[in-house]
Amino acid sequence: MSINMPASAQHENTHEHLRQLSKSLESGALSRVKQQINDLHSAEIASLLESLPLKNRLIVWKLIDPDLTGDILVEVNDEVRLGLIEQTDDQDLITAAGSLETDDLADIFDDLPDVVLHQVVRSMSNQDRRRLQSVMSYDEDSAGGLMNPDMISIRPNVNLDVVLRYLRQRGELPANTDKLFVVNKNNRFIGALNISDLLTQSSKKSVADVMFTEEKALSPTLSDNDVALFFEDYNLVSAAVVDENDRLIGRITIDDVVDVIRDEADRSILSIAGLDEDDDMFAPVVRSAKRRAVWLGINLFTAFLAAWVIGLFSATIEQIVALAVLMPIVASMGGIAGSQTLMLVIRGIALNQIGKTNARWLLWKELAVGALNGILWATVVALITGLWFQSVPLGLLIAAAMIINLIAAALAGATIPILLKRINIDPALAGGVVLTTITDVIGFVSFLGLATIFLI
Repeated sequence: MSINMPASAQHENTHEHLRQLSKSLESGALSRVKQQINDLHSAEIASLLESLPLKNRLIVWKLIDPDLTGDILVEVNDEVRLGLIEQTDDQDLITAAGSLETDDLADIFDDLPDVVLHQVVRSMSNQDRRRLQSVMSYDEDSAGGLMNPDMISIRPNVNLDVVLRYLRQRGELPANTDKLFVVNKNNRFIGALNISDLLTQSSKKSVADVMFTEEKALSPTLSDNDVALFFEDYNLVSAAVVDENDRLIGRITIDDVVDVIRDEADRSILSIAGLDEDDDMFAPVVRSAKRRAVWLGINLFTAFLAAWVIGLFSATIEQIVALAVLMPIVASMGGIAGSQTLMLVIRGIALNQIGKTNARWLLWKELAVGALNGILWATVVALITGLWFQSVPLGLLIAAAMIINLIAAALAGATIPILLKRINIDPALAGGVVLTTITDVIGFVSFLGLATIFLI
């Protein structure tokens, strides 16, 4: 029987495990720590290790059952994995790596010491060695890098009874097997046989009678994001991967796709702040400071650019002090409006929903939204400003500046991600900085420029 646990309950569980573990560590009850940690699933242990400061993490790592270490190394992020590997004996790493499935071993292969890799590869069968080589030949962020060569293929001319006897003789199925892949004598993919049909249809029928011939397969060069979209569109549990000659070379299962979705979500959120999803939350202070210094430097440059623009109108600000009070409003409203459009377009690009055929329509739509919101909130701001400073011209001026900046923000938010994507720069990483700079500069120039023309 399966239990569906709400996400909030799962988070509470994690917090409770962390609280109990920290309490046991503080009291020095290592035997209790060992029992607490080894009773958990490898994914839960990985999450707890990432949540522990370095000193406690290493203590807990040494208490983990060696049978779990391989799966845990696959689950933790890259930087945490490297730290754990450095603290692990080579023989223990050989044992851990040898227990992993081919696709999981490929995920951590490059992080393992050479002496460990040599021993692991030597201990593998020729078939497993070829499978590992096949997975390693593709980019890790592609379908080929995600695929697992461990699968079951059958011929179309055999009866279902023969297939059932073969599966019983085999003894177990690869994880997440919901279908068997049908190939011809040249190993070319021609369809799939659902396990449900195998169990419910007459055993006298042939595979060809029951198989699903419209089953779609993936190219190994397809990006992992496109793989995730493919699984979403077709509600798949597994999918075949075929080479350029349609020969079956592996399969991708839903558990790998869930990892891709989570990694992409983490990357999108953290890249906005210039951070990496594989960074260790409890990395040494100096290392973390160095990483963030670059992003802070870029932000400082853009802040000086905005300050320089303000400086161009220093004489105007000196004569009308109210401008200094009001000008952040224009820049802030432009930044928020632009960010809304920016996030919408970045999401559309990630989901392959924006291309040459609809980009122009989206641009005009966002410009219209910017203009409509500009007029609405410009009216509100104009009334408040006019009453606050007893100046109708000042209210009209800030209203005009706000309309200009919101339209410019919509234009920038819609075009920046597309332009960055064309020059192979991640829009999620660089889009926010570029947008903020544009909305700040245009907001200050329009507001202070209009003030210089009409009020001075």
